[in-house]
Amino acid sequence: MVTQITLAHVADRLARRSPQRREDAGSIQAAVALVLAPGNSSRLELLLIKRAEHPGDPWSGQMALPGGRRDPADQDLLATVARETREEVGVALPPDRILGELDDLHPRTPLLPPVVVRPFVFGLGHRPPVHPSGEVALHVWVPLDELASGRTRTEIDVPGRDLRYPAYQVGAHLVWGMTERIITPFIELLK
Repeated sequence: MVTQITLAHVADRLARRSPQRREDAGSIQAAVALVLAPGNSSRLELLLIKRAEHPGDPWSGQMALPGGRRDPADQDLLATVARETREEVGVALPPDRILGELDDLHPRTPLLPPVVVRPFVFGLGHRPPVHPSGEVALHVWVPLDELASGRTRTEIDVPGRDLRYPAYQVGAHLVWGMTERIITPFIELLK
């Protein structure tokens, strides 16, 4: 594993692969941002949000990456992720700060809406101020090397399901589900 993860290392690893795309007819298109920036100790950090509690939202109250559904006015999914990130946390994602894209993915359970999510990775030169909207309960910056160390890995039981799900323990918060399924392959790619 790399001792210190840098933006140059992330960009290099992302450039070596072609992301897998899913074109599921009838699925909602969405995009999320892995926003990376050096923290106070110069360690590269990832921005995570906790979604606000909203009735009818299947991801309500969960830890997530900024992003959301494509709007008909969005030119493409890059425009979607830039708009959604700006709306949710007030962070601008200039197109020239994109480091790459990860594989498209969708929920594994038919109980969730049919959505295909495209993750985009952005590298910022400094940690921007975050201004959460009403859609976001809180935000945290998590050092990538902590996620990569394995010390934050855990499993959780989800009520009503007979399975254990992989997760990250980030302070008092659990990161699991689609967000974990985006972060884990990304971390593996960096090793």
